[in-house]
Amino acid sequence: MIGSMQQKITDDLDALLAVLPPHIEAALREANRGDELIEVVMDLGRLPEARFTDQEITLSDKEITEQDLQYVIDRIGEFTDDNRAGIERTLHRISAIRNRKGRIIGLTCRVGRAVYGTIDIVQDIIESGKNILLLGRPGVGKTTMLREAARVLAEKKRVVIVDTSNEIGGDGDIPHPAIGRARRMQVATPSLQHEVMIEAVENHMPEVIIIDEIGRELEAAAARTIAERGVQLIGTAHGNTLENLLLNPTLSDLVGGIESVTLSDEEARRRGTQKSVLERRAPPTFDVLIEIQDRQHLVVHHDVAAAVDALLRGRELHPEIRYRDAEGKVHIERAPAPEPAEARRQEMTLPWASERPQVSQVSVPDLKRTVHIYPYGIGQNRLRQAAANLHVPVVIAKDLKEADVVMTLKNYYRKRPQPIAEAQRRGIPVYVLRSNTVTQMESCLADIFQIPAQPADTLAEAIAEAEEAIRKVLNGAPAVDLRPQSAEIRRQQHQLARAANLISHSYGREPFRHVRIYRG
Repeated sequence: MIGSMQQKITDDLDALLAVLPPHIEAALREANRGDELIEVVMDLGRLPEARFTDQEITLSDKEITEQDLQYVIDRIGEFTDDNRAGIERTLHRISAIRNRKGRIIGLTCRVGRAVYGTIDIVQDIIESGKNILLLGRPGVGKTTMLREAARVLAEKKRVVIVDTSNEIGGDGDIPHPAIGRARRMQVATPSLQHEVMIEAVENHMPEVIIIDEIGRELEAAAARTIAERGVQLIGTAHGNTLENLLLNPTLSDLVGGIESVTLSDEEARRRGTQKSVLERRAPPTFDVLIEIQDRQHLVVHHDVAAAVDALLRGRELHPEIRYRDAEGKVHIERAPAPEPAEARRQEMTLPWASERPQVSQVSVPDLKRTVHIYPYGIGQNRLRQAAANLHVPVVIAKDLKEADVVMTLKNYYRKRPQPIAEAQRRGIPVYVLRSNTVTQMESCLADIFQIPAQPADTLAEAIAEAEEAIRKVLNGAPAVDLRPQSAEIRRQQHQLARAANLISHSYGREPFRHVRIYRG
Protein backbone atom coordinates (compact mmCIF):
# COMPACT_ATOMS: atom_id res chain seq x y z
CA MET A 1 0.00 0.00 0.00
CA ILE A 2 1.23 3.52 -0.75
CA GLY A 3 0.03 6.81 0.58
CA SER A 4 -3.04 8.71 -0.48
CA MET A 5 -3.27 12.08 -2.19
CA GLN A 6 -6.14 14.51 -1.84
CA GLN A 7 -8.05 14.87 -5.09
CA LYS A 8 -9.26 18.27 -6.27
CA ILE A 9 -11.94 18.50 -8.93
CA THR A 10 -12.69 21.57 -11.04
CA ASP A 11 -15.39 21.55 -13.70
CA ASP A 12 -16.35 25.19 -14.57
CA LEU A 13 -19.94 23.94 -14.56
CA ASP A 14 -21.40 27.44 -14.64
CA ALA A 15 -19.78 28.00 -18.05
CA LEU A 16 -21.62 24.99 -19.47
CA LEU A 17 -24.94 25.88 -17.86
CA ALA A 18 -24.68 29.39 -19.32
CA VAL A 19 -24.82 28.11 -22.93
CA LEU A 20 -27.94 26.00 -22.38
CA PRO A 21 -31.48 27.28 -23.00
CA PRO A 22 -32.78 29.05 -19.86
CA HIS A 23 -35.46 26.47 -19.01
CA ILE A 24 -32.90 23.63 -19.19
CA GLU A 25 -30.37 25.59 -17.13
CA ALA A 26 -33.04 26.27 -14.49
CA ALA A 27 -33.98 22.59 -14.30
CA LEU A 28 -30.36 21.56 -13.80
CA ARG A 29 -29.80 24.15 -11.08
CA GLU A 30 -32.96 22.97 -9.35
CA ALA A 31 -31.73 19.36 -9.47
CA ASN A 32 -28.60 20.58 -7.65
CA ARG A 33 -26.48 17.53 -8.60
CA GLY A 34 -23.67 19.24 -10.47
CA ASP A 35 -20.96 16.99 -9.02
CA GLU A 36 -22.70 13.91 -10.46
CA LEU A 37 -23.67 15.36 -13.85
CA ILE A 38 -22.08 13.62 -16.85
CA GLU A 39 -23.85 15.14 -19.84
CA VAL A 40 -26.97 16.84 -21.14
CA VAL A 41 -28.65 15.41 -24.25
CA MET A 42 -30.74 17.58 -26.57
CA ASP A 43 -32.34 15.89 -29.60
CA LEU A 44 -34.74 17.68 -31.92
CA GLY A 45 -38.38 16.74 -31.16
CA ARG A 46 -37.50 14.90 -27.95
CA LEU A 47 -37.47 15.82 -24.29
CA PRO A 48 -34.12 17.03 -22.94
CA GLU A 49 -32.32 14.61 -20.62
CA ALA A 50 -29.58 14.84 -18.02
CA ARG A 51 -27.32 11.86 -17.42
CA PHE A 52 -25.89 11.51 -13.94
CA THR A 53 -23.53 8.89 -12.58
CA ASP A 54 -26.41 6.77 -11.30
CA GLN A 55 -29.48 7.69 -13.39
CA GLU A 56 -31.00 9.70 -16.22
CA ILE A 57 -33.73 12.30 -15.69
CA THR A 58 -35.97 14.35 -18.00
CA LEU A 59 -35.34 18.06 -17.62
CA SER A 60 -38.50 19.45 -19.18
CA ASP A 61 -41.86 18.42 -20.61
CA LYS A 62 -41.16 20.64 -23.64
CA GLU A 63 -39.63 19.00 -26.70
CA ILE A 64 -36.34 20.36 -28.03
CA THR A 65 -36.83 22.83 -30.89
CA GLU A 66 -34.48 24.15 -33.57
CA GLN A 67 -34.36 27.40 -31.59
CA ASP A 68 -33.10 25.51 -28.52
CA LEU A 69 -30.31 23.90 -30.54
CA GLN A 70 -29.37 27.20 -32.17
CA TYR A 71 -29.25 28.86 -28.73
CA VAL A 72 -26.43 26.52 -27.76
CA ILE A 73 -24.65 26.67 -31.14
CA ASP A 74 -24.48 30.48 -31.00
CA ARG A 75 -22.71 30.39 -27.63
CA ILE A 76 -19.96 27.81 -28.23
CA GLY A 77 -16.94 27.40 -30.49
CA GLU A 78 -17.04 26.13 -34.06
CA PHE A 79 -17.63 22.46 -34.78
CA THR A 80 -14.63 20.69 -36.33
CA ASP A 81 -14.64 17.82 -38.82
CA ASP A 82 -15.30 15.34 -36.02
CA ASN A 83 -18.47 17.28 -35.06
CA ARG A 84 -17.05 18.41 -31.75
CA ALA A 85 -16.97 21.90 -30.30
CA GLY A 86 -16.11 23.39 -26.93
CA ILE A 87 -16.34 26.40 -24.67
CA GLU A 88 -13.18 28.48 -24.56
CA ARG A 89 -10.89 27.97 -21.54
CA THR A 90 -12.99 25.01 -20.32
CA LEU A 91 -12.87 21.26 -20.80
CA HIS A 92 -16.53 20.86 -21.74
CA ARG A 93 -17.27 19.12 -25.02
CA ILE A 94 -20.34 19.58 -27.19
CA SER A 95 -20.84 16.93 -29.89
CA ALA A 96 -23.30 17.32 -32.74
CA ILE A 97 -25.56 14.89 -34.59
CA ARG A 98 -26.40 15.97 -38.13
CA ASN A 99 -29.01 14.89 -40.65
CA ARG A 100 -28.17 13.83 -44.19
CA LYS A 101 -28.07 17.46 -45.34
CA GLY A 102 -25.61 18.43 -42.62
CA ARG A 103 -28.06 20.29 -40.37
CA ILE A 104 -27.55 19.79 -36.63
CA ILE A 105 -30.48 17.89 -35.08
CA GLY A 106 -28.95 16.80 -31.78
CA LEU A 107 -26.36 17.86 -29.20
CA THR A 108 -24.54 16.00 -26.45
CA CYS A 109 -23.14 18.47 -23.94
CA ARG A 110 -20.55 16.64 -21.85
CA VAL A 111 -19.13 18.00 -18.61
CA GLY A 112 -15.35 18.22 -18.69
CA ARG A 113 -13.58 18.00 -15.35
CA ALA A 114 -9.98 18.46 -14.34
CA VAL A 115 -9.23 16.07 -11.49
CA TYR A 116 -5.98 16.90 -9.72
CA GLY A 117 -4.45 13.99 -7.80
CA THR A 118 -5.71 11.10 -9.92
CA ILE A 119 -2.23 10.30 -11.20
CA ASP A 120 -0.88 9.21 -7.82
CA ILE A 121 -2.07 5.66 -8.45
CA VAL A 122 0.40 5.31 -11.37
CA GLN A 123 2.75 8.25 -10.86
CA ASP A 124 5.77 5.96 -10.47
CA ILE A 125 5.02 4.43 -13.88
CA ILE A 126 4.34 7.79 -15.54
CA GLU A 127 7.66 9.17 -14.29
CA SER A 128 9.61 6.05 -15.31
CA GLY A 129 10.24 7.34 -18.84
CA LYS A 130 8.62 4.28 -20.41
CA ASN A 131 6.07 4.40 -23.21
CA ILE A 132 2.63 3.91 -21.67
CA LEU A 133 -0.72 3.03 -23.24
CA LEU A 134 -3.92 3.63 -21.28
CA LEU A 135 -6.74 1.32 -22.27
CA GLY A 136 -10.40 1.57 -21.30
CA ARG A 137 -13.96 2.02 -22.47
CA PRO A 138 -15.32 5.51 -23.28
CA GLY A 139 -15.99 7.61 -20.20
CA VAL A 140 -13.84 5.58 -17.84
CA GLY A 141 -11.35 8.40 -17.21
CA LYS A 142 -8.54 7.88 -19.76
CA THR A 143 -8.40 11.54 -20.85
CA THR A 144 -8.57 12.78 -17.27
CA MET A 145 -5.55 10.67 -16.35
CA LEU A 146 -3.75 11.74 -19.53
CA ARG A 147 -4.29 15.42 -18.71
CA GLU A 148 -2.97 14.97 -15.19
CA ALA A 149 0.06 13.05 -16.51
CA ALA A 150 0.86 15.98 -18.81
CA ARG A 151 0.69 18.44 -15.91
CA VAL A 152 2.91 16.37 -13.61
CA LEU A 153 5.55 15.56 -16.23
CA ALA A 154 5.66 19.14 -17.52
CA GLU A 155 7.05 20.28 -14.17
CA LYS A 156 10.39 18.65 -15.05
CA LYS A 157 10.29 17.79 -18.77
CA ARG A 158 9.37 19.27 -22.14
CA VAL A 159 5.87 17.94 -22.79
CA VAL A 160 3.85 18.43 -25.98
CA ILE A 161 0.21 17.40 -26.22
CA VAL A 162 -1.24 16.55 -29.63
CA ASP A 163 -4.82 17.62 -28.93
CA THR A 164 -6.98 16.45 -31.81
CA SER A 165 -10.39 17.40 -30.42
CA ASN A 166 -9.22 19.91 -27.81
CA GLU A 167 -10.39 17.44 -25.21
CA ILE A 168 -7.12 17.43 -23.24
CA GLY A 169 -6.38 21.16 -23.15
CA GLY A 170 -9.86 22.56 -23.69
CA ASP A 171 -11.30 24.80 -26.39
CA GLY A 172 -9.69 28.01 -27.58
CA ASP A 173 -6.12 29.05 -28.27
CA ILE A 174 -5.14 29.31 -24.60
CA PRO A 175 -5.12 25.84 -23.01
CA HIS A 176 -6.82 25.01 -19.73
CA PRO A 177 -4.63 25.41 -16.62
CA ALA A 178 -5.12 21.69 -15.90
CA ILE A 179 -2.27 20.80 -18.30
CA GLY A 180 0.22 22.94 -16.36
CA ARG A 181 3.35 23.92 -18.30
CA ALA A 182 2.74 21.40 -21.10
CA ARG A 183 2.49 22.82 -24.61
CA ARG A 184 -0.52 21.98 -26.74
CA MET A 185 -0.66 21.46 -30.52
CA GLN A 186 -4.13 21.57 -32.02
CA VAL A 187 -5.10 19.44 -35.02
CA ALA A 188 -7.07 20.93 -37.89
CA THR A 189 -8.86 17.69 -38.71
CA PRO A 190 -8.73 14.22 -37.09
CA SER A 191 -7.36 12.67 -40.28
CA LEU A 192 -4.20 14.77 -39.84
CA GLN A 193 -3.48 13.66 -36.29
CA HIS A 194 -0.61 11.41 -37.37
CA GLU A 195 1.07 14.27 -39.23
CA VAL A 196 0.89 16.57 -36.23
CA MET A 197 2.36 13.79 -34.07
CA ILE A 198 5.44 13.67 -36.31
CA GLU A 199 5.55 17.47 -36.60
CA ALA A 200 5.61 17.77 -32.81
CA VAL A 201 8.74 15.61 -32.63
CA GLU A 202 10.56 17.24 -35.55
CA ASN A 203 9.84 20.89 -34.72
CA HIS A 204 9.54 21.27 -30.95
CA MET A 205 12.08 18.89 -29.36
CA PRO A 206 9.77 17.34 -26.79
CA GLU A 207 10.89 14.83 -24.21
CA VAL A 208 7.31 13.54 -23.86
CA ILE A 209 4.50 13.33 -26.43
CA ILE A 210 0.93 12.87 -25.17
CA ILE A 211 -1.80 11.75 -27.57
CA ASP A 212 -5.45 10.88 -26.95
CA GLU A 213 -7.41 8.22 -28.82
CA ILE A 214 -5.00 6.45 -31.14
CA GLY A 215 -7.46 4.78 -33.48
CA ARG A 216 -6.13 4.74 -37.04
CA GLU A 217 -3.39 2.77 -38.74
CA LEU A 218 -1.42 5.91 -39.64
CA GLU A 219 -1.54 7.05 -36.02
CA ALA A 220 -0.26 3.67 -34.86
CA ALA A 221 2.60 3.97 -37.36
CA ALA A 222 3.37 7.51 -36.19
CA ALA A 223 3.41 6.31 -32.59
CA ARG A 224 6.02 3.68 -33.48
CA THR A 225 8.14 6.33 -35.22
CA ILE A 226 8.01 8.57 -32.15
CA ALA A 227 8.94 5.71 -29.83
CA GLU A 228 11.91 4.78 -32.04
CA ARG A 229 13.24 8.35 -31.80
CA GLY A 230 13.63 8.04 -28.04
CA VAL A 231 10.72 10.30 -27.06
CA GLN A 232 8.50 9.06 -24.24
CA LEU A 233 5.01 8.42 -25.57
CA ILE A 234 1.87 8.31 -23.45
CA GLY A 235 -1.39 7.60 -25.26
CA THR A 236 -4.86 6.15 -24.98
CA ALA A 237 -6.92 3.73 -27.05
CA HIS A 238 -10.42 2.33 -26.77
CA GLY A 239 -10.69 -1.24 -25.54
CA ASN A 240 -11.09 -3.05 -22.26
CA THR A 241 -8.11 -5.38 -22.13
CA LEU A 242 -4.84 -6.33 -23.79
CA GLU A 243 -6.66 -9.27 -25.36
CA ASN A 244 -9.16 -6.86 -26.99
CA LEU A 245 -6.30 -4.84 -28.42
CA LEU A 246 -4.71 -7.92 -29.99
CA LEU A 247 -8.02 -8.63 -31.73
CA ASN A 248 -8.03 -5.17 -33.34
CA PRO A 249 -6.14 -5.47 -36.64
CA THR A 250 -5.58 -1.69 -36.77
CA LEU A 251 -4.20 -1.25 -33.27
CA SER A 252 -2.55 -4.59 -32.51
CA ASP A 253 0.70 -3.15 -33.88
CA LEU A 254 0.83 -0.94 -30.77
CA VAL A 255 1.64 -4.05 -28.74
CA GLY A 256 3.76 -5.78 -31.38
CA GLY A 257 1.12 -7.27 -33.65
CA ILE A 258 0.63 -10.97 -34.39
CA GLU A 259 1.35 -13.18 -37.34
CA SER A 260 1.06 -16.84 -38.24
CA VAL A 261 4.42 -18.54 -38.70
CA THR A 262 5.39 -22.05 -39.78
CA LEU A 263 8.03 -23.73 -37.67
CA SER A 264 10.61 -26.18 -38.88
CA ASP A 265 10.06 -29.82 -37.97
CA GLU A 266 12.88 -29.64 -35.45
CA GLU A 267 11.56 -26.48 -33.77
CA ALA A 268 8.00 -27.85 -33.67
CA ARG A 269 9.30 -31.00 -31.93
CA ARG A 270 11.33 -28.91 -29.50
CA ARG A 271 8.30 -26.84 -28.56
CA GLY A 272 5.99 -29.86 -28.54
CA THR A 273 3.48 -28.14 -30.81
CA GLN A 274 2.06 -28.04 -34.33
CA LYS A 275 4.08 -26.36 -37.06
CA SER A 276 1.76 -23.36 -37.58
CA VAL A 277 1.65 -21.04 -34.56
CA LEU A 278 0.90 -17.41 -33.75
CA GLU A 279 3.81 -15.22 -32.68
CA ARG A 280 4.42 -11.55 -31.94
CA ARG A 281 5.46 -9.75 -35.10
CA ALA A 282 7.66 -6.98 -33.66
CA PRO A 283 8.67 -5.23 -30.43
CA PRO A 284 5.69 -3.35 -28.95
CA THR A 285 5.44 0.41 -29.39
CA PHE A 286 4.40 0.72 -25.75
CA ASP A 287 6.40 -0.79 -22.89
CA VAL A 288 3.61 -0.65 -20.31
CA LEU A 289 -0.14 -1.14 -20.76
CA ILE A 290 -2.62 0.05 -18.12
CA GLU A 291 -6.18 -1.28 -18.27
CA ILE A 292 -8.52 1.21 -16.58
CA GLN A 293 -11.36 -0.95 -15.25
CA ASP A 294 -12.96 2.02 -13.50
CA ARG A 295 -11.70 5.26 -11.99
CA GLN A 296 -10.43 3.50 -8.88
CA HIS A 297 -9.21 0.14 -10.25
CA LEU A 298 -6.36 -0.48 -12.70
CA VAL A 299 -4.63 -3.53 -14.14
CA VAL A 300 -0.97 -2.95 -15.06
CA HIS A 301 1.07 -5.01 -17.53
CA HIS A 302 4.64 -3.82 -16.84
CA ASP A 303 6.14 -5.83 -19.71
CA VAL A 304 3.85 -5.72 -22.74
CA ALA A 305 6.11 -7.93 -24.85
CA ALA A 306 6.11 -10.69 -22.24
CA ALA A 307 2.34 -10.37 -21.72
CA VAL A 308 1.61 -10.68 -25.45
CA ASP A 309 3.92 -13.68 -25.75
CA ALA A 310 2.15 -15.31 -22.81
CA LEU A 311 -1.26 -14.74 -24.41
CA LEU A 312 -0.13 -16.26 -27.69
CA ARG A 313 1.08 -19.33 -25.85
CA GLY A 314 -2.12 -19.63 -23.83
CA ARG A 315 -0.47 -18.96 -20.50
CA GLU A 316 -2.22 -17.32 -17.58
CA LEU A 317 -1.35 -13.62 -17.20
CA HIS A 318 -0.32 -12.31 -13.81
CA PRO A 319 -0.65 -8.52 -14.07
CA GLU A 320 -0.31 -6.05 -11.21
CA ILE A 321 -3.55 -4.81 -9.63
CA ARG A 322 -3.82 -1.25 -8.31
CA TYR A 323 -6.84 0.29 -6.62
CA ARG A 324 -7.84 3.22 -4.44
CA ASP A 325 -9.97 2.41 -1.40
CA ALA A 326 -12.83 4.45 0.07
CA GLU A 327 -10.36 6.49 2.14
CA GLY A 328 -8.31 7.42 -0.92
CA LYS A 329 -5.36 5.15 -0.11
CA VAL A 330 -3.70 3.43 -3.05
CA HIS A 331 -3.06 -0.31 -2.81
CA ILE A 332 -0.77 -2.33 -5.07
CA GLU A 333 -1.08 -6.08 -5.36
CA ARG A 334 2.14 -7.28 -6.91
CA ALA A 335 2.05 -9.89 -9.64
CA PRO A 336 2.96 -13.35 -8.24
CA ALA A 337 6.36 -14.77 -9.04
CA PRO A 338 6.36 -16.72 -12.29
CA GLU A 339 5.86 -20.45 -11.92
CA PRO A 340 8.45 -22.97 -13.19
CA ALA A 341 8.60 -23.58 -16.92
CA GLU A 342 6.20 -26.23 -18.12
CA ALA A 343 7.57 -29.68 -18.77
CA ARG A 344 5.81 -29.66 -22.14
CA ARG A 345 5.52 -26.17 -23.60
CA GLN A 346 2.51 -25.72 -25.85
CA GLU A 347 2.15 -23.06 -28.52
CA MET A 348 -1.46 -22.02 -28.36
CA THR A 349 -3.81 -19.55 -29.95
CA LEU A 350 -5.18 -16.56 -28.07
CA PRO A 351 -7.11 -17.51 -24.92
CA TRP A 352 -10.51 -16.37 -26.17
CA ALA A 353 -10.39 -18.85 -29.06
CA SER A 354 -8.27 -21.60 -27.60
CA GLU A 355 -9.55 -25.14 -27.59
CA ARG A 356 -6.68 -26.47 -25.52
CA PRO A 357 -6.25 -26.29 -21.73
CA GLN A 358 -3.50 -24.53 -19.84
CA VAL A 359 -1.10 -26.33 -17.52
CA SER A 360 -0.05 -24.28 -14.52
CA GLN A 361 2.54 -26.64 -13.03
CA VAL A 362 5.80 -28.29 -14.04
CA SER A 363 5.40 -31.96 -13.22
CA VAL A 364 3.65 -34.56 -15.37
CA PRO A 365 1.96 -37.61 -13.84
CA ASP A 366 3.27 -41.13 -14.27
CA LEU A 367 1.57 -42.25 -17.46
CA LYS A 368 2.10 -45.96 -16.78
CA ARG A 369 -0.71 -46.07 -14.24
CA THR A 370 -4.24 -44.80 -13.67
CA VAL A 371 -4.40 -41.05 -13.15
CA HIS A 372 -6.40 -39.76 -10.18
CA ILE A 373 -7.99 -36.40 -11.07
CA TYR A 374 -9.40 -33.98 -8.51
CA PRO A 375 -12.09 -31.95 -10.37
CA TYR A 376 -12.75 -28.49 -8.96
CA GLY A 377 -15.79 -26.73 -10.41
CA ILE A 378 -16.14 -29.03 -13.45
CA GLY A 379 -18.70 -31.73 -14.28
CA GLN A 380 -17.59 -35.14 -13.09
CA ASN A 381 -19.92 -37.00 -15.48
CA ARG A 382 -18.50 -35.04 -18.40
CA LEU A 383 -15.00 -35.88 -17.25
CA ARG A 384 -15.88 -39.58 -17.11
CA GLN A 385 -17.38 -39.31 -20.61
CA ALA A 386 -14.22 -37.64 -21.95
CA ALA A 387 -12.07 -40.38 -20.41
CA ALA A 388 -14.31 -43.06 -21.96
CA ASN A 389 -14.10 -41.37 -25.38
CA LEU A 390 -10.30 -41.47 -25.26
CA HIS A 391 -10.10 -44.90 -23.56
CA VAL A 392 -7.79 -43.62 -20.82
CA PRO A 393 -7.76 -44.83 -17.18
CA VAL A 394 -9.09 -42.04 -14.97
CA VAL A 395 -10.31 -42.14 -11.37
CA ILE A 396 -12.16 -39.20 -9.79
CA ALA A 397 -10.27 -38.30 -6.61
CA LYS A 398 -12.52 -37.41 -3.68
CA ASP A 399 -9.69 -35.81 -1.74
CA LEU A 400 -6.78 -33.64 -2.83
CA LYS A 401 -4.39 -35.99 -1.03
CA GLU A 402 -5.30 -38.75 -3.51
CA ALA A 403 -4.91 -36.57 -6.63
CA ASP A 404 -2.24 -36.86 -9.29
CA VAL A 405 -3.58 -33.76 -11.03
CA VAL A 406 -6.24 -31.08 -10.48
CA MET A 407 -8.63 -29.98 -13.22
CA THR A 408 -10.52 -26.69 -12.92
CA LEU A 409 -12.01 -23.80 -14.89
CA LYS A 410 -10.31 -20.53 -15.71
CA ASN A 411 -12.62 -18.37 -13.58
CA TYR A 412 -11.96 -20.56 -10.52
CA TYR A 413 -8.22 -20.64 -11.12
CA ARG A 414 -8.00 -16.85 -11.25
CA LYS A 415 -9.53 -16.56 -7.77
CA ARG A 416 -7.00 -19.05 -6.31
CA PRO A 417 -9.42 -20.83 -3.91
CA GLN A 418 -7.95 -22.91 -1.11
CA PRO A 419 -7.87 -26.28 -2.99
CA ILE A 420 -6.05 -24.71 -5.94
CA ALA A 421 -3.57 -22.92 -3.70
CA GLU A 422 -3.02 -26.13 -1.72
CA ALA A 423 -2.45 -28.16 -4.90
CA GLN A 424 0.18 -25.68 -6.08
CA ARG A 425 1.86 -25.75 -2.68
CA ARG A 426 2.05 -29.55 -2.91
CA GLY A 427 3.38 -29.42 -6.48
CA ILE A 428 0.29 -31.13 -7.96
CA PRO A 429 -0.23 -30.15 -11.63
CA VAL A 430 -3.27 -27.90 -12.17
CA TYR A 431 -4.92 -28.04 -15.59
CA VAL A 432 -7.06 -25.01 -16.45
CA LEU A 433 -9.99 -25.40 -18.88
CA ARG A 434 -11.59 -22.59 -20.85
CA SER A 435 -15.06 -24.10 -20.55
CA ASN A 436 -16.88 -26.96 -18.85
CA THR A 437 -17.25 -29.12 -21.97
CA VAL A 438 -16.40 -32.69 -22.91
CA THR A 439 -14.29 -31.39 -25.81
CA GLN A 440 -12.14 -29.29 -23.48
CA MET A 441 -11.74 -32.23 -21.11
CA GLU A 442 -10.73 -34.51 -23.97
CA SER A 443 -8.04 -32.01 -24.99
CA CYS A 444 -6.84 -31.83 -21.41
CA LEU A 445 -6.73 -35.63 -21.04
CA ALA A 446 -4.84 -35.85 -24.32
CA ASP A 447 -2.19 -33.61 -22.76
CA ILE A 448 -2.12 -35.56 -19.50
CA PHE A 449 -1.74 -38.92 -21.22
CA GLN A 450 0.44 -37.50 -24.00
CA ILE A 451 -1.81 -38.86 -26.71
CA PRO A 452 -0.12 -38.17 -30.07
CA ALA A 453 -1.40 -35.26 -32.11
CA GLN A 454 -2.93 -35.61 -35.54
CA PRO A 455 -0.53 -36.99 -38.19
CA ALA A 456 1.49 -34.31 -39.93
CA ASP A 457 0.03 -35.07 -43.33
CA THR A 458 -3.52 -34.61 -42.00
CA LEU A 459 -2.57 -31.26 -40.54
CA ALA A 460 -0.77 -30.17 -43.69
CA GLU A 461 -3.83 -30.96 -45.81
CA ALA A 462 -6.11 -29.09 -43.43
CA ILE A 463 -3.83 -26.04 -43.38
CA ALA A 464 -3.62 -26.05 -47.17
CA GLU A 465 -7.41 -26.25 -47.38
CA ALA A 466 -7.76 -23.28 -44.98
CA GLU A 467 -5.24 -21.23 -46.95
CA GLU A 468 -7.12 -21.91 -50.17
CA ALA A 469 -10.40 -20.92 -48.50
CA ILE A 470 -8.82 -17.67 -47.30
CA ARG A 471 -7.71 -16.88 -50.85
CA LYS A 472 -11.25 -17.49 -52.12
CA VAL A 473 -12.82 -15.23 -49.50
CA LEU A 474 -10.27 -12.46 -50.10
CA ASN A 475 -11.10 -12.74 -53.82
CA GLY A 476 -14.80 -12.21 -53.19
CA ALA A 477 -16.36 -15.50 -52.06
CA PRO A 478 -18.94 -14.75 -49.31
CA ALA A 479 -17.96 -17.78 -47.18
CA VAL A 480 -16.16 -21.12 -47.46
CA ASP A 481 -16.84 -24.22 -45.32
CA LEU A 482 -13.87 -26.47 -44.55
CA ARG A 483 -13.98 -30.22 -44.02
CA PRO A 484 -14.65 -31.53 -40.48
CA GLN A 485 -11.50 -31.71 -38.36
CA SER A 486 -10.43 -32.30 -34.79
CA ALA A 487 -10.44 -29.48 -32.26
CA GLU A 488 -6.66 -29.11 -32.53
CA ILE A 489 -6.71 -28.72 -36.30
CA ARG A 490 -9.70 -26.36 -36.18
CA ARG A 491 -7.70 -24.18 -33.82
CA GLN A 492 -4.91 -23.91 -36.38
CA GLN A 493 -7.43 -23.03 -39.11
CA HIS A 494 -8.92 -20.27 -36.91
CA GLN A 495 -5.41 -18.88 -36.41
CA LEU A 496 -4.85 -18.59 -40.14
CA ALA A 497 -8.19 -16.84 -40.64
CA ARG A 498 -7.44 -14.29 -37.93
CA ALA A 499 -3.98 -13.64 -39.36
CA ALA A 500 -5.72 -12.76 -42.65
CA ASN A 501 -8.15 -10.41 -40.82
CA LEU A 502 -11.08 -12.68 -41.63
CA ILE A 503 -13.82 -14.10 -39.41
CA SER A 504 -14.13 -17.80 -38.65
CA HIS A 505 -16.49 -19.91 -36.56
CA SER A 506 -16.91 -23.62 -35.90
CA TYR A 507 -20.24 -25.25 -36.74
CA GLY A 508 -21.79 -28.69 -36.23
CA ARG A 509 -21.39 -31.42 -33.65
CA GLU A 510 -18.44 -33.74 -33.18
CA PRO A 511 -17.14 -35.57 -35.14
CA PHE A 512 -18.57 -33.46 -37.97
CA ARG A 513 -17.67 -30.06 -36.52
CA HIS A 514 -16.01 -27.83 -39.11
CA VAL A 515 -14.74 -24.27 -39.68
CA ARG A 516 -16.43 -21.64 -41.83
CA ILE A 517 -14.36 -18.65 -43.01
CA TYR A 518 -15.92 -15.38 -44.17
CA ARG A 519 -15.54 -11.61 -44.14
CA GLY A 520 -16.72 -9.54 -41.17
